[in-house]
Amino acid sequence: MEQEALAAIEACRNREELLALRVTYLGKKGSLTAVSRGMGSLSPEERPVMGQLVNIVKDKMEAAFATKLSRLDAALLQARLAEEKIDITLPGKVFPSGSRHIITQVREEIEDIFLGLGYVIAEGPQVELDKYNFEAMNMPSDHPARAMQDSFYFSDSVLLRTHTSPMQARTMEKMAPQLPVKIICPGVVYRRDEDATHSPMFHQIELLLVDKEVTMADLKGTILSFVRAMFGREREIRLRPSYFPFTEPSAEVDISCFVCEGKGCSLCKNTGWIEILGSGMVHPQVLKYCGYDPAEVSGFAAGMGLERISMLKYGIKDIRLLFDNDVRFLAQF
Repeated sequence: MEQEALAAIEACRNREELLALRVTYLGKKGSLTAVSRGMGSLSPEERPVMGQLVNIVKDKMEAAFATKLSRLDAALLQARLAEEKIDITLPGKVFPSGSRHIITQVREEIEDIFLGLGYVIAEGPQVELDKYNFEAMNMPSDHPARAMQDSFYFSDSVLLRTHTSPMQARTMEKMAPQLPVKIICPGVVYRRDEDATHSPMFHQIELLLVDKEVTMADLKGTILSFVRAMFGREREIRLRPSYFPFTEPSAEVDISCFVCEGKGCSLCKNTGWIEILGSGMVHPQVLKYCGYDPAEVSGFAAGMGLERISMLKYGIKDIRLLFDNDVRFLAQF
């Protein structure tokens, strides 16, 4: 059987003949399989001898089948290569490479700036407790400022955070009374608001510094350093009095327009200045709520929308372009 099988394998002209021959000898109803099943009729002395012989023949057949199959495949490949003509001068297929989203790029750039100033990144949950989102930020349940941050509630005490400020409260509560507290808090926030310049889901990044003898001058110097690193060394800033429940005094920060250089244009509404973020000295009530003595320490905080910074930096006029996922638009950045 071995001699017959090896001769038949060598005579096969293609894969189909070879595979059919394999079934003839090694299939469930094959010749060698039948020998194996018939060993039950042999005497106990003959069975191991016959079993060893069957295994030897089977191994030789398997090796011969594999060798022949390899030779047939190689011959088929050579035949195809002889028939096909490949023009190596044709241009290859260009596979487009991906890139980071504009908002991701801007967030990482801002993070790099503040990491260079000694800040640490602090991130927290997007599903937040009212305690940290509002109460710790000096906005009790009856505070009118809550109407400015109408959010998505799961219950009376659980909501999607409306700003990244809860991470300021969580960090201060965890670290108190250690000093300094020097963090930036990037992340996604949610508010029930949507138009050409607002989105119900957007990104913020806030900074917080709490230490002894922190003043408004420290706040202004830090923001000026950030603005010049982000928008150019020739930029100037101005602070306008404002109101935020969690800071006192509070200020809106404007930068000198980088399009008209302060002369007035459509971007800056002919004022020469562009608003970019809100800031202020940490309110004593916030410090007290988070475990710090406002008589001993002070601090400043500032927050900005990453979408706004991205739109200003790259001249984007509609915030919805950032979330449409149009590759033609995103590939420009």
